[in-house]
Amino acid sequence: MYHVTSDKVIKIGETTFSELNYKESDMEELLRRNIEIICDEEESMLIVGKQVRNAKQGISDLTAIDNKGNIVLIEIKRDRKDIETRKEAFEFQAIRYAASYATIEDIEDLVNKVYSPYIEKHRSEFEGGYLTSAELGTRKLTEFLRENGAENNFNNNQKIILVASDYDEQTLSAVAWLNSNNVDISCYKLIPYDIKGEVYIDIEKVLPLNTYQDYYVNFLDNSVNRRMHKKGINRRTLPKIGEMIDWGVVKPGDIIAAKGRDDEGVLQANGNVEVNGKEISMQQWLKNLFGWSSIQTYVFAVHKESGKSLSQIRKEYMEKAQE
Repeated sequence: MYHVTSDKVIKIGETTFSELNYKESDMEELLRRNIEIICDEEESMLIVGKQVRNAKQGISDLTAIDNKGNIVLIEIKRDRKDIETRKEAFEFQAIRYAASYATIEDIEDLVNKVYSPYIEKHRSEFEGGYLTSAELGTRKLTEFLRENGAENNFNNNQKIILVASDYDEQTLSAVAWLNSNNVDISCYKLIPYDIKGEVYIDIEKVLPLNTYQDYYVNFLDNSVNRRMHKKGINRRTLPKIGEMIDWGVVKPGDIIAAKGRDDEGVLQANGNVEVNGKEISMQQWLKNLFGWSSIQTYVFAVHKESGKSLSQIRKEYMEKAQE
């Protein structure tokens, strides 16, 4: 990171969470409340557990459900030193925990073992005070799976997300090998900077790696695009709302509605929405409405004039551009 002035560039060095006196529990809480920082806007996620203890007394950091119905295990380490000094490998610890979640049989099982105790601990964050924690957990989890079309896919697979400010080579090598053998495991870096006493965090997805094909649509001319994408859109890195505004498929002033709800916002030139006179990001607006930890922005944001989701509009435009 660099600080640019009129006549020079000054490099700002990264720090470590331990130097900032952050504990692993501090990072846990940061991600529990702001999991969207490691989620793409194409993904919905609902946090259902924190510090969950399994039958062998292992304790996992955060547990979630994603929009595909997968149970997601999120394991956190502050810094590279914390990973290197562990007796058990970071990735192996996560695999053991994920394996224990594979034994969860149904929604009721997850609610009783994981979600209900989590709700009880954070009860003030939940509406529906007349319901028991188990009743509330069942209602919220069922609604989340239904809205995301994942009712029939509950816990068919497990997903692992590792988070740290840096990784040792052995961990990255092991995760890359697991990726190549179809294990759904990701590594994210949360890199802290101390700038004049304020903490800034840069987020970088390290693994799995994107491929060159993910970016061809940005760099190749239309004739090459048509040859390479005849069978449909396969980009991992999909265009965002700013690009959709540039294309002209949506425009500032358009009304954006929340899927299945009466709530509406006015699209702004920067991609945010204005709701009740206040500007807010589309992700945050929808996240607040649905009460989830993160949300598939483009699926749950509906362009009122056309009646289509932003995801549908984007897909149609990209397919037409490839004809």
